[in-house]
Amino acid sequence: MNFREYLKENIVYLDGGMGTLLQQQGLIAGEHPEHWNLSHSDVITNIHKAYFDAGSNVVCTNTFGANSLKFSDEELEQIIMAAIFNAKAAREQSISKKEKFIALDIGPSGKLLKPLGDLDFEDAVSVFSKTVKLGVKYGVDLIVIETMNDSYETKAAFLAAKENSNLPIIVSNAYGEDGKLMTGASPAAMVALLEGMGVDALGANCSLGPQQLRGVVNELLEKASVPVILKPNAGLPKSVNGKTVYDITANDFSDEVASLIKKGVRVAGGCCGTTPEYIKALCEKTCDYTPVPLKQKNITMVSSYSHAVEFGNEPVLIGERINPTGKKRFKQALIENDMDYILAEGVNQQEKKVHILDVNVGLPDIDEVKMLENAVCELQAVIDLPLQIDTSNIAAMEAALRRYNGKAMINSVNGKAESIKAVFPLVKKYGGLVVALTLDENGIPETAEGRVEIAKKILNAAAMYGIEKKDIIFDTLAMTISADNKAALATVGALKTIRDELGCHTSLGVSNISFGLPNRDAINGTFFALSLENGLSAAIMNPYSADMMKTYYTYKALKGLDENCAEYIGAAHLFTSVAPAVLEKAEKTEEFGSHLQRAIIKGFKEKAGELTRSLLESVPALQIVNDEIIPALNIVGEGFENKTVYLPQLLMSAEAAKSAFEVIKSSMSGEEKNTKKGVFVIATVKGDIHDIGKNIVKLLLENYGFNVVDLGKDVPAQTIVEKVVELKAEIVGLSALMTTTVPAMEETIKLLKKQASWCKIVVGGAVLTKEYADKIGADKYAKDAMETVRYAETVV
Repeated sequence: MNFREYLKENIVYLDGGMGTLLQQQGLIAGEHPEHWNLSHSDVITNIHKAYFDAGSNVVCTNTFGANSLKFSDEELEQIIMAAIFNAKAAREQSISKKEKFIALDIGPSGKLLKPLGDLDFEDAVSVFSKTVKLGVKYGVDLIVIETMNDSYETKAAFLAAKENSNLPIIVSNAYGEDGKLMTGASPAAMVALLEGMGVDALGANCSLGPQQLRGVVNELLEKASVPVILKPNAGLPKSVNGKTVYDITANDFSDEVASLIKKGVRVAGGCCGTTPEYIKALCEKTCDYTPVPLKQKNITMVSSYSHAVEFGNEPVLIGERINPTGKKRFKQALIENDMDYILAEGVNQQEKKVHILDVNVGLPDIDEVKMLENAVCELQAVIDLPLQIDTSNIAAMEAALRRYNGKAMINSVNGKAESIKAVFPLVKKYGGLVVALTLDENGIPETAEGRVEIAKKILNAAAMYGIEKKDIIFDTLAMTISADNKAALATVGALKTIRDELGCHTSLGVSNISFGLPNRDAINGTFFALSLENGLSAAIMNPYSADMMKTYYTYKALKGLDENCAEYIGAAHLFTSVAPAVLEKAEKTEEFGSHLQRAIIKGFKEKAGELTRSLLESVPALQIVNDEIIPALNIVGEGFENKTVYLPQLLMSAEAAKSAFEVIKSSMSGEEKNTKKGVFVIATVKGDIHDIGKNIVKLLLENYGFNVVDLGKDVPAQTIVEKVVELKAEIVGLSALMTTTVPAMEETIKLLKKQASWCKIVVGGAVLTKEYADKIGADKYAKDAMETVRYAETVV
């Protein structure tokens, strides 16, 4: 039986932790666990066998950190070949009668992808592809992508697996205490992304114990139509006699996980701190459980890097302003590659409360493929709204979809065979909610019935490509009533039938209805209301239109979708049309200081630099820093601490502030340039190649005026101590992501206490807690980058 078949009808048991078991077998601080596939193959085989014997259906190869960023191509192949050989040997030796499968284990690269980090998306795909190809070559049964804390890196790894194998792919992400990934994705956002791309199972692992992950699991079970995975830690880590141990027993762990299997979890195992004992207890307690049947949730949704937008609960607004049609200034921005203008259009619409942004950069005078890809990437760097990729250029559509971080809305496909053949394979490969126009080779039918027939044809074609109707949203085409006074009736009639009979969602470019007429907003607003009442799910619209926004808020209030009419009351003062040009003029009359703060808060790097350069003509540099840059950073930092701002927004704001600082720095004298708050030495400890957290902390500290000395990753304890002593550093920051490298952190702290007792030590990383940090002698445990900054400011 292959894994996909087994997954359909059974509860699947994964294995447990590897790192803590290797430490017990003698893995020393800073040693790469992957090397043990070659040097201690008997140990690895015995651990795999113990998991199979305990009841695991799947063991993951000891390849969590095996990638080409860490090992040479030759060494990587030796490691993966040996890892798979060890797992196969364990399967042969196991006494268990259960079905047994071997999974290629793929963990994070240890780097943050651009624009937040320095690893390009395609380079990440290439890194993961090398590992996948070797896994396929040496005969694994499935691929497990796990412990990913960034949706974009998750997509890169998944795409690598999908493009280089036909194997089942299951994915579990590492969620924090706030129920989100490090870069902000909610469980619903990950369901949208991964189900859209065709994952076989999805879920959560690592970071927390089963009880702390219960909220995440509940959301996954609510949203996902594929099997849900749970692979938690054995609680929280602590240090006992120099070794990492966890605070939940096998009995308590198995009780918690078993209760979630009863709720619907279909794939279960353990992560850090769990052992064969934990898996055995879980299997014994659930051996007579009947798997909860999978249920198709039929949720139509799109997502960004942070959240999902569902269709059907309330009207969805799609901002139409990023489109050159009829917009002279926007055309100019495209020709001049003025990305700041395009980003400003996006930010302004976001502030007007749209849910999705339409992105159309089609212009004969430009390279649309390059421009659309770039616009999507740049917009996602500063805005967390899902995007609608709007193009008839198939090459541009694929380039943008490939780079998109989330599940995009795609505009569009139609009933023509040529269109279906071009667009549906992209939807199937990359995922997406595709707008289907109700026209075909014969044009646009004049009647509602004709348009519904085309909708049926499109649904049948989609099914042949394996695309469900939840991922099709129909546009019944608003045609101007100035040319046909019955046009609106045909459009609205088709909306109603598609909703009631086909059970599908709909979208319209509302403003088309009024083309050629005076006072267009009045027509648009009324048509919007008529369409909503007849089944319209989403409107591509102008959020600056008072009539459209009035309709939206009044409709929600009247339909019981606005509790206590709070949204209506809050928006009432905005029911006056404000053209973008007027907004732009108002911005130009603003004081430069507040304009600079806005540029930093929104993450406009180039704009921040330009405004700082202009401001320096009349304001002293230090005043700009203290009155503009630092306050802007504090606003974003406080938002991050209060969970209203996500990591990507924090980092893009920090980059914008850095741009402003660079301009200020170039204007300063040599003596002024050397003015710093204090020396902060930072490093990822020996054996750990994951430097994402460290790099984030570094960027923020530099913006707050610290002289940061970055020693990099995989840094020996003595090297860190020597640099602290040499510079008389007031504070040092140590980072570790992996359980196996925490002993190296403890060793470094002991050495620092002995040789640099004046230096304060702050530590962070996914495997740490305050209790653990206290136990190994750190002065401060910082749960995130902003907490590190706050602490550093109290020290220096």
